[in-house]
Amino acid sequence: MSINFDIRKLALFFLLVSPLCTSAKELVPVPAGEFKMPAVLNKKSIAVASFQIDEHAVTNREYLEFVKAVPEWRKSRVKKIFADASYLNYWKRDDDFGKVALPQSPAVQVSWYAARAYCQWVGKRLPSINEWEYVASAPLKNQGDIKSVILEWYGKGTEWPLPVVKKKSLNSLGVYDMHGVIWEWVEDFNSSLVTGESRADGSLDKNLFCGAGASGAADPSDYAAFMRFAFRSSLQARYTVQNLGFRCAKDIVELNTEKNAEK
Repeated sequence: MSINFDIRKLALFFLLVSPLCTSAKELVPVPAGEFKMPAVLNKKSIAVASFQIDEHAVTNREYLEFVKAVPEWRKSRVKKIFADASYLNYWKRDDDFGKVALPQSPAVQVSWYAARAYCQWVGKRLPSINEWEYVASAPLKNQGDIKSVILEWYGKGTEWPLPVVKKKSLNSLGVYDMHGVIWEWVEDFNSSLVTGESRADGSLDKNLFCGAGASGAADPSDYAAFMRFAFRSSLQARYTVQNLGFRCAKDIVELNTEKNAEK
């Protein structure tokens, strides 16, 4: 996977958004740019507009504040249509994640519906696949190359309790733990959904079929990324998984609107 930042545009972007970021805690500005998705066959660059993303995944402590404020998302009250039976299964009670989970560890076993509701509650949204992959493709600052981090994680399995946020990898954009800790929900996770014979399904994006077996992929050797797409394809919105959490994003235009409203 390749990523292309224009250095002059990057410098101008940070100059313009830095005053806004001081009031947006834990949001990292992401400049507009282009990248190539490894699971796409035509190898065309994908343009991503500037936006902001949480510097780390939503934690148990943060999610606890959400369920206290919005009772319908408590584990005893959530509707089955919005989350399966394992929703927050590791929490001791509705209002207590207990000693099994750490306050600053990522909140997991939450459904797409729940993750989306949380982000809306804090005035944000889930990132799209393109936005998430774009940020995830930024080089790491402190832990070697991305593929090694992913494959090491795949190899040893998920730690439990999960490590606290901001203790693993940090990338060049200033975003923590995009790889090697948990999987993360994205807004359009099911846009790469494939069937048993996806080439015969006219409603799907044929550029995404075959995964690592597609010789025309942007980087056929990046099977770690293909596993990510395969995992997303296996999900339903109500599913909860022991190592599946999320982080939120926010449009830059929203921040500009808020700033103008304050004048």
